[in-house]
Amino acid sequence: MKSDILPITAVVATRNRPHALRSTLASLEKQSAQPSEIIVVDASTTSETADVCATAAATLFGSLRHVVAAGPGAAPQRNQGVALAQHDYILFHDDDIDFRPECIARLWGALQADPERGGVNAMIENQRYHPPGFWSRCLFRFLHGRHELSYAGLMIGPAFNLLPEDREDAPAVQPVEWLNTTCTLYRRAARPTPPSPPLFQGASIFEDAALSLVVARNWKLANARTARIFHDHLGGDHKRDAAALAEMTLVNREYVMAELLGRRSPSMYAKLAVAQLFTAAANLRTLWGWRQFPAVLRGQARGWWKVWRKRRGDVARQNRKLSFAERPVETGA
Repeated sequence: MKSDILPITAVVATRNRPHALRSTLASLEKQSAQPSEIIVVDASTTSETADVCATAAATLFGSLRHVVAAGPGAAPQRNQGVALAQHDYILFHDDDIDFRPECIARLWGALQADPERGGVNAMIENQRYHPPGFWSRCLFRFLHGRHELSYAGLMIGPAFNLLPEDREDAPAVQPVEWLNTTCTLYRRAARPTPPSPPLFQGASIFEDAALSLVVARNWKLANARTARIFHDHLGGDHKRDAAALAEMTLVNREYVMAELLGRRSPSMYAKLAVAQLFTAAANLRTLWGWRQFPAVLRGQARGWWKVWRKRRGDVARQNRKLSFAERPVETGA
C-alpha cells in the first residue's frame, strides 16, 4: 500500500512489551499517512524490543530508530526521543495502541486546519467520556464550582481531567482543555523544551496533562474525534505498586493544580483531598480494589506528607525573600 510520508517524528517510549509494540507498529504500517521518522526509546531489560524494531524498520515507509533509554520512565524517555527528533511535528503515542484507518492523516489534517492549534489528540475508542451518574455529577459540580451540561475534555477544580466525548452529532474536531499522550500530535514550536520537567519519573502520571497545559497558554488544543485508536492499556512493571502509584498520582496532580493552574487556595486543597478519596473509593466495586485499598491509602498519606513538606519549604523560602527585601538600605555616611 502506498502511504503519504508526513514531516512528523513519532516518539514511542517502551519497556518490556515487545508483543504490544509489534502490534502497534503493524497497525502503523497500514496507515494511509505515516511519520517520516519513528524513534523508539527502549528501557527494556531484554533484546526482544530491538528485534521487533529491526523487523518493522524494513516494512515502514519512514525511518525507524531504536534508541536505548538513558533511564526508565515514560516522561524521561519521551524527552530523550524529542531531543533526537528531526521534524517540526512530534507525534507521541503509546506502545500498546491500534491505529484505526486514516488516524494519522486525520490528526495531521486537524492540526493543519488551524495555525493557532498547538496540539490535537486521537479519540480512544475504549476510553472516553460517559455522562456521569448522580454521585459523579455531584462530585464534578463540587470540584468545578458550577454545573456544566457536559464536562467532556475539561480540566476541572484540582486538576481533575475528563476525556473528550464521542458523539455522532459532535464536530469532527472539538476544542478541549488538555491532551493525553496516548496518541497526540504537537507542533514543535508549541511544546516546551524539554516536554516534561524532572518531577515526572517512572509511570509519569499527569505528565501529559502538564505538557498540554503549558502548550495551552499560547495555543489551542483539540480532539480529532474521527482520528481513532484502540488502547490495549496493558500497564507495566512500574504500575504494579499500588502505594507508589497513589503517591505519585497525588504529588503530580498537586503540582499541576498549584504550579500550572495556579489553584492554591485552601478550598482547592480540600477539593483535591475529596477527589483523591473519591477515586480510591470508586475502585471498591471490585475485589481487586478492596485488596489494593489499604496500599492506596498508604500511598496517598505519603503523598500528602510530600506535598506538605514541599509547601512548607516554599513558604519558608518566600518568607526569607520578604525578610531580605524589607531590610533597611544602608547608605554611606
